[in-house]
Amino acid sequence: MATPSSSDNLMETLVSLCKRRGIIYASSEIYGGLNGFFDYGPLGAELKRNIRNAWWQDMVHRRDDVVGLESSIIMHPKVWEASGHVAGFTDPLVDCKTSKQRYRADQLFFAAVVVDGAIIGYVSALESERTADELQEKAEALKRKKAVQGALAPVAVKEFTEATPEQIPLIPSPATGEPGSLTPPRAFNMMFETHVGPMRDSSAVAYLRPETAQGMFVDFKNVIDTTRVKLPFGIAQIGKSFRNEITPRNFIFRSREFEQMEMEYFIMPDADWLACHESWLTWCQDWLKSIGLPESHLSLHEHPKEKLAFYSRRTVDIMFKYPFGVQELWGIAARSDYDLQQHQKFSGVPQIWFDEATKAKVVPHVIEPAVGVDRILLAVLCAAYAEEDVKDDKGNVEKRTVLRLHPRLAPFKVAVLPLLKNKEQLTGRAKALYTKLKRRYNVAYDDGGAIGKRYRRQDEAGTPWCVTIDFDTIEKPGDTFTLRDRDTMQQTRITEAELFALLAEKVDNA
Repeated sequence: MATPSSSDNLMETLVSLCKRRGIIYASSEIYGGLNGFFDYGPLGAELKRNIRNAWWQDMVHRRDDVVGLESSIIMHPKVWEASGHVAGFTDPLVDCKTSKQRYRADQLFFAAVVVDGAIIGYVSALESERTADELQEKAEALKRKKAVQGALAPVAVKEFTEATPEQIPLIPSPATGEPGSLTPPRAFNMMFETHVGPMRDSSAVAYLRPETAQGMFVDFKNVIDTTRVKLPFGIAQIGKSFRNEITPRNFIFRSREFEQMEMEYFIMPDADWLACHESWLTWCQDWLKSIGLPESHLSLHEHPKEKLAFYSRRTVDIMFKYPFGVQELWGIAARSDYDLQQHQKFSGVPQIWFDEATKAKVVPHVIEPAVGVDRILLAVLCAAYAEEDVKDDKGNVEKRTVLRLHPRLAPFKVAVLPLLKNKEQLTGRAKALYTKLKRRYNVAYDDGGAIGKRYRRQDEAGTPWCVTIDFDTIEKPGDTFTLRDRDTMQQTRITEAELFALLAEKVDNA
């Protein structure tokens, strides 16, 4: 198996594949696109839906302690005051006055260039897998440019948020390479503001939600009043969120409109929250591996205590090795009782659980696993993509592009291929099988071109199996088809009943 030689090449290849095969398009592309927004094409919509369905099935349907919810995207503005988003949902913004580009200060890094103990200048770089190396290379280049003799010290990398007022004018802009144009960091609220109703004054201000979590908190009382849930239990939700990111980047990894899958797991205040947190951390890792993400690409990052949100007892991120570096995929946080207490305070409505055993009224604490559908989809594509050299029917070597998607996630579960499109007996049997399969699965039908080229098209779309209706199907007893496996390319004979049994095992019961 081979993949593109560099991480940049892999991302370029994936972006090209997504456009070519109808997985992901730039939003409003005919008008030049809109930065940070994307559309999912026919294959992408299926892949995304399958990720959501797999998570919902495993998180809600296959558990007895989690129920589902779908809350509104636009909520009462006091929700966001109570949660702290109006006052504190900010990123540090830095402007380059020369290039007019904007940066998140916590994604902009700098270092002093020190020769024989003396600072001769500063260098800067944006966050990437090579940030430290890039700063060191720029430091060496600055030393040569200034023709300074002496030993260059290794760079000490710092976030721009750590720059002193005296250092800021001396740090060069990544856009121009020249110092003096970067502004001090300032707070930038990332919530999209809108208005509800015909008036456009302050009384009509509302926000597109920046997270789905608050919907579960404000409906906590409704859920316990209308269902038979008992602590501990969870409320799960999948839905769109919106953040006015300063610098959307890395394709769909960081965008302004995205979809989240979150679950709030409510526990007693005196429960063993650490054990519960560890349990959900394990569950989330196992789930990612179950949908095809390799363990070798997963790691954990524990937030240091000094960087935890004031209400958080513990936060651990499951990280994934993307082509552009190891980045956060899934965050699991122990949020204490902060959110319910805030909504109780701001609304005046008690957010309590009545414990029948002790007759006590308590405000539960919560464990929150929160993940983005788009980030999972990108991780799945990165893990599944492969290129390899194979031989065609004539023995010539050609390159095969394949998406080794887990069958649960694959847009098409099966492709039905008549060997010849002008042979009625073959196409008739193929269409009959296709119609029967379509009642339960998303299935492709393809009769255009040589059979080998059709196999390659399905490999690139990630279809796990191709079924070819050939002359043995119609001429020999048993009514068998040729089943071709995407990953091994091996071909076997299979009956219709065996095909449905295979799909039930690998897709329905996975």
